[in-house]
Amino acid sequence: MINSNRHPVMFKQLQEDIQAVFDRDPAARNTLEVLLTYPGIHAVLMHRAAHQLWQHQFKTTARGLSLFNRFLTGIEIHPAAKIGRRLFIDHGMGVVIGETAEIGNDVTLYHGVTLGGTTWQKGKRHPTLEDGVVVGAGAKILGPFIVGKNAKIGSNAVVTKAVPSDVTVVGNPARYVEKNTAKSASQLLGNTDQETNPNTIIDYAKSIGFQPYAIAPNLPDPVAEAFRILLNHMQSTDRRIDTMCHTMQELNPSFCDKKNQPIQADDLPIIQDINAATHTKPMKRRQKS
Repeated sequence: MINSNRHPVMFKQLQEDIQAVFDRDPAARNTLEVLLTYPGIHAVLMHRAAHQLWQHQFKTTARGLSLFNRFLTGIEIHPAAKIGRRLFIDHGMGVVIGETAEIGNDVTLYHGVTLGGTTWQKGKRHPTLEDGVVVGAGAKILGPFIVGKNAKIGSNAVVTKAVPSDVTVVGNPARYVEKNTAKSASQLLGNTDQETNPNTIIDYAKSIGFQPYAIAPNLPDPVAEAFRILLNHMQSTDRRIDTMCHTMQELNPSFCDKKNQPIQADDLPIIQDINAATHTKPMKRRQKS
């Protein structure tokens, strides 16, 4: 049976959950309203009960409670998922948390978030969110990796690789937010060939502030940024080629000469054949019609 000594602990956790709502949602007005009208609170409470049932081998009952939780709140949490303290699920509709997912303390999830897996194999297949992580609306975090402390996942981002602490990622696939460029997480993680300053990424992420709905005036567009870099490179290459041509022309005036070569006598029959073929084709079409 479930230990009744956990009741004071669960009551303290409930107090913390309610305070977390006041800390992170300016729309919250009073405790009664939070208890009665916030589906995120209901989902967390029912999950804790389902999780206890799951751990004590009442797995079918736990799954039934989880199903009722989904019906009541629109939030689906597998009873085996491990959730820390002060989790805040804002709005909550469409949130899915998989079986082997682990969530630390002071995590915030917005509606439409998925903590999912990418394999049918048993074992760890869902992400681990460390303390202080914020996941924006509609974001998908897929796979058995770690999202570091205080990381921010932007709205509708698709994250399939580990995310270090204290960074903001946006887009599909997820990229780090940086002031002058947006680099993919796969490039930045473990890539010693590129010079990256983590402090620059962290400072910029703090300067723009995290936007759970991906609304910010100066977020870089990764595709537009890539085109800008390519165009700059093309212009730089053209300037270098022009400089080389001018230098070579000083040594040899005929080098890089752009003037057309005069027509040779041997070229005349070829030109006449082309002209004749051009003039005869319209005549053939008229005969057919």
